Amino acid sequence: MTDDQAAAMERLKTKAPEAAELLRQLANANRLLILCHIAEEERSVGQLEADLGIKQPALSQQLAELRQYGLVKTRRQSRSIFYSIADERAQAVMGMLYEIFCGDAKAVGARAASQPRSPAPARGDTAQFARVTPSAGGLGR
Repeated sequence: MTDDQAAAMERLKTKAPEAAELLRQLANANRLLILCHIAEEERSVGQLEADLGIKQPALSQQLAELRQYGLVKTRRQSRSIFYSIADERAQAVMGMLYEIFCGDAKAVGARAASQPRSPAPARGDTAQFARVTPSAGGLGR
């Protein structure tokens, strides 16, 4: 092993816990679905809920986890909150996932960066955190 390879191996050893935690975050199907949905352009909470079928409060919990690990960023416009891929690191992660699972490296975030932000949110885009949907099994599960 060369000195460069040994140094690279040592860096990998120190980053292994961080990488393992990131992979645990990505192992959640809803989080991965959210990331894939916002990979090309930012989406409001209302758009994510409508497009993905992930209801509140589960959607907010998943978004909070993604924010905590630095994978998404938020932008507030009026009462709407918009989510997008956080930075180059998160874009690289998404690019690798596309390459592994789809067979092509996708330019993640390129479309979002090139499009201007809409001046006004569409009706129904505001977060609906207080909405409670009754379940078929009731509260006594």
